[in-house]
Amino acid sequence: MKVVLADDEHLVRGAIAALLGLEEDIEIAAQVGRGDLVLAAVREHDADIAVLDIEMPGAGGLEVADDLRTAAPGCGVLILTSFGRPGYLRRALSSGARGFLAKDAPVDQLVGAIRKVHAGGRYIDSELAAAAMTAGESPLTEREADVLRAAVDGSSAAKIARALHLSEGTVRNYLSNAIAKTGTDNRMSAIRTAQDMGWL
Repeated sequence: MKVVLADDEHLVRGAIAALLGLEEDIEIAAQVGRGDLVLAAVREHDADIAVLDIEMPGAGGLEVADDLRTAAPGCGVLILTSFGRPGYLRRALSSGARGFLAKDAPVDQLVGAIRKVHAGGRYIDSELAAAAMTAGESPLTEREADVLRAAVDGSSAAKIARALHLSEGTVRNYLSNAIAKTGTDNRMSAIRTAQDMGWL
């Protein structure tokens, strides 16, 4: 199995590659530190599996998984994350990933997940799956999530409105809805809650 490994933390990526390289049926075809380099590496090496960190510069693992689903459908995707947020699992599965595993999982679990995904199956960390089922779906609409993402840096409603091509009133309404749906008191608390749940 030819594997492309993508993680922006060099030491973590190197350690995972070294451990996977000990397996006779796994070849680390390429290692990249940015999400926007994954597709080219997968195509160049005709990779069977892409093991992706969830948060990387250039493009996050969920975005890359979605790209691979259409541009390289023969490549199975396994998401590795240090963020066990329930919303991430749901988003990973909807983006086409067939595996979802915490970074602190034992190496034999990672190897087993890669083999299962390569065989056409799914591998989902049982604790993350249980948390996702308990948390339920994101209550935010796509537009409410977009507005919260745009508000992360403290941007004013006017700036968000310009960036998203909306009116200021519409932005305020989306922010108000998001605050209510997350059960918080202000936009920054709403953002933190949504991020903690993996909805953003």
